[in-house]
Amino acid sequence: MSLQKTTVGLFLFLMFSFNCFAQNNITGWTDYRGPEKNGHSQATNIPLSWSDSTHVAWKTSIPGKGWSSPVVLNKQIWITTALNEGKELCLLGVDATSGKIQHNIVLFETDSLQENHPLNSYASPSAVVEDGRVYAHFGAYGTACVDTKNGEVIWKRNDFYCHHDVGPGSSPFLYNELLILTFDGTDVRFLVALNKMSGKVVWKTTRDIEFEEMPPANKKAFTTPIIHKINGAEQLISVGPHCVMGYQPDTGKQIWKALFKGFSTSARPVIDKNNIMYFNTGFGPSALAALQLGAEGDITDSLLWSNKKGTQARSSALLINDLLYMVNTGGQAKCFAAKTGEELWSERVGRQTSASPIYVEGRIYTFDEEGKTTIFKAGKEFQVLSENFLPDGFMASPAVVDSALYLRTKTHLYKIQN
Repeated sequence: MSLQKTTVGLFLFLMFSFNCFAQNNITGWTDYRGPEKNGHSQATNIPLSWSDSTHVAWKTSIPGKGWSSPVVLNKQIWITTALNEGKELCLLGVDATSGKIQHNIVLFETDSLQENHPLNSYASPSAVVEDGRVYAHFGAYGTACVDTKNGEVIWKRNDFYCHHDVGPGSSPFLYNELLILTFDGTDVRFLVALNKMSGKVVWKTTRDIEFEEMPPANKKAFTTPIIHKINGAEQLISVGPHCVMGYQPDTGKQIWKALFKGFSTSARPVIDKNNIMYFNTGFGPSALAALQLGAEGDITDSLLWSNKKGTQARSSALLINDLLYMVNTGGQAKCFAAKTGEELWSERVGRQTSASPIYVEGRIYTFDEEGKTTIFKAGKEFQVLSENFLPDGFMASPAVVDSALYLRTKTHLYKIQN
């Protein structure tokens, strides 16, 4: 074979391999905590500094009110919002290159609204996206599947009910062919798995928990589950009010539960390679805790440690190697030794905080409700790298794709890029 033919053949092989790689490794931020569900990003060249007028690729005004985090795939951004004081619940599709709103889809309309806390919105659960489909969830007000190419509704349903008391918060979760929804209300508490293609119920499981005498508001939660493999089998792990439970994700059968004191939990747990889960108990009382997974039944005694010192949080924690980081509701960032729960440092990074931090390029980014972003180096010593500000403040957690940050404030969506 000639050298020329060999070169051409090698070139075609490399192009074919590259195309296959590109098709199977589409970059995106498909879940409100990212593709790995833990706030970590492999992106590079992420900005360290910006303002309302610098390093802004575009800025788009978002109608209505919604705290859902942006999810991104195939150069499309999806967020939810509520118009007309919550009576119209919408899904917005935004072009990631230009910032132009391509789709504005009213999914549900209602005059029967539950009360809503000022800190919450009627569009707080984040969407979840996969190739060709995006799933929007508004708690008891409804769930819908939308075609990402044309914005047409594939299916929707609004026949699951719970009393949220202060508004919805749990985001939808994709697992294989299932879309899993969490309803932890003041009246009923259950998980339901739908066939993602049709919206039909595959399983529904009521939480196995009996409450002491307590106010109804102390029986709710707002968390989103995660998947983790234990003893060779994947488990769906879900934190609820006063409990955390493990389920078989295909059937909804409960495997184990651990009890604690705490409600209105919203922070998503993280799990290390040794099957130790780190989670926040929410409010009344509040604690950051570690639980050893692996057993079945009631594993409450498997609690390894619990730290109650200033650990009240709405945002989710970050686990980086053997260190655990969190930002409490008052804007204090804290670093703990994951093995023992010992607090290594505590520093102010902002004021009231609801958005979850992210980890990218060895740095941790935090976002407060007044619009301040503090960037510090991950490590046993606190070292601030930058502080930035955008008007109107953050309730939504950020998305990171390629070399850009997608930041949703209370009024706008920004693309921040060097």
